[in-house]
Amino acid sequence: MTEASSQKGHNQFGALPVWDLSDLYPGKDSKEFAAALDEAKALATQFETNYKGKLVELTKAGKLVEAIKASEQLGDISGRIGSFSFLQYAQKSTDPDRAKFMGDTNEELTNLSTKVLFFELELNRIEDADLEAAFAGDPELARYRTWFAELRKAKPYQLDDKLEELFHDKSVTAYSAWNRLFDETLSSLQFEVDGEILNMESTLHLLSEKDDKKREAAFKALGKTLKDNSRLFTHITNVLAKDKEISDRWRGYEDIADSRHMANSVEREVVDALQKAVTEAYPRLSHRYYKMKAKWFGKDKLNAWDRNAPLPTSDERTWDWDSAVSTVLEAYGKFSPELAEVARPFFNSGWIDAPVAEGKLSGAFAHPTVPSAHPYLMLNYMGRSRDIMTLAHELGHGVHQRLAAAQGPILANTPLTLAETASVFGEMLTFRSLLDKTTDPQQRFALLSSKVEDMLNTVVRQIAFYTFERRVHTARRQGELRTEEINRIWLDVQAESLGDAIIANEGYDIFWAYIPHFIHSPFYVYAYAFGDCLVNSLYAQYEKASEGFAERYFELLKAGGSKHHSELLAPFGLDAKDPEFWSLGLSMIEGLIDELEATSP
Repeated sequence: MTEASSQKGHNQFGALPVWDLSDLYPGKDSKEFAAALDEAKALATQFETNYKGKLVELTKAGKLVEAIKASEQLGDISGRIGSFSFLQYAQKSTDPDRAKFMGDTNEELTNLSTKVLFFELELNRIEDADLEAAFAGDPELARYRTWFAELRKAKPYQLDDKLEELFHDKSVTAYSAWNRLFDETLSSLQFEVDGEILNMESTLHLLSEKDDKKREAAFKALGKTLKDNSRLFTHITNVLAKDKEISDRWRGYEDIADSRHMANSVEREVVDALQKAVTEAYPRLSHRYYKMKAKWFGKDKLNAWDRNAPLPTSDERTWDWDSAVSTVLEAYGKFSPELAEVARPFFNSGWIDAPVAEGKLSGAFAHPTVPSAHPYLMLNYMGRSRDIMTLAHELGHGVHQRLAAAQGPILANTPLTLAETASVFGEMLTFRSLLDKTTDPQQRFALLSSKVEDMLNTVVRQIAFYTFERRVHTARRQGELRTEEINRIWLDVQAESLGDAIIANEGYDIFWAYIPHFIHSPFYVYAYAFGDCLVNSLYAQYEKASEGFAERYFELLKAGGSKHHSELLAPFGLDAKDPEFWSLGLSMIEGLIDELEATSP
């Protein structure tokens, strides 16, 4: 995108907010940042001196909580440093100075964290009986019981201390380096659409245009540029899949996704049940919906660039920023005034970066930073109703992170499965609020169809992504994969999940290459489907009995990672191990499709 067109978009939407990172540090060359890095190094050295080889004795003496508090102090300052270096990079990843600053900072953080690598390894050497006695004698230590339980699960997969140190030190030149190469490559790609040079975000945005010629041109531009760079994307995928296989083999994980399940605090059988339920529902959900959509467009089949096309009757107005903000805050406030109050500071404190900008990372995210600071939200706001849903989604993350912050640096971290709860719930609240205000039957129909598509993208598409990853990582164990082989896996999975109403047009085979989750966090994607089905089930409970629901919901968010998902869902009468749990979540999507079919023009 040219500077002129970026500025034009900025004016069109009103004054879009940008980050003020001074809440973390005044700047990358500031004396405050340099002092913080020096303090973190000193704390790491002191931590190693005070506690290495002494945790078993501290436990028996009833003083283990001291080490945990010291660990949290170090984690807070190092987390603040790392957050600052990443966020300034995210704003313009193509800037060599910002990239160098992040790279140098990450090396410093890796070096100092090597000194405290012993901590969790030694904690797992404490005898269960000694730990239970320590819990009984110290309520403050007992707060961390769930965290210790999760650490214990990792015990069989931990290596010798020196090997752990090697794995840790090599991360800078291993997967972290490939992640950075992927990000910087993606941010620098250019796509020629009808004679105009656009970045990734602006090109993807055109796939939701009403004009089918624009959609087709954007689709072909994406396919061409991604294909031109396919050798690099294929190499990155091969290297990272092999890197993960080496790590899994050394640690002894049985399944290729087991390390992710452990990080998510979710059992493999729960994820398997989710994948099975969604896969079996493909014909009732995506296959059925896209056949209906093809019919609405007067076609037998839809081109791949028509999949997210708005309906002819849809509300395609451009929403300025103030309208988007008021829409989301009103929806949040209708559910709970307290929820809106927790969300409000994001909009007047420099906590959101909204404009599309040259070199800015694509997509959207909520970065929690550390409990002593506050989260930062990144958007690429283009004024569509889907951008409002993205704002509602990321704001949900931000609210969750703020509410959980009181748990402290260790327990505030929410497993990824539950981390998607507040975000998807925020989307649902905003959608329902918009739907209630829409009286025109045609616009209501279009709004319902848009929500169904969002749900299909969150549930069906993400489980298809998970299936794709499983097949790629499994195939990689037999040797390097050629681009054509990865393309074939992608097309096979897309055909299974989307059905025969979507045409796999030429160029679609390489579309796996731009999905950042495959690179940054393998097998993360099922967390979206988990979160959507969970929220559908939660919302069904809310509709049945809203009395006291908001209070229980706040308690879930405030818990952060201090409780297992089974304990947090119990007050709502929900159990993720029950197959009916997933059926309830999927039935809400099916019900919306039923409504569309019944009112279809």
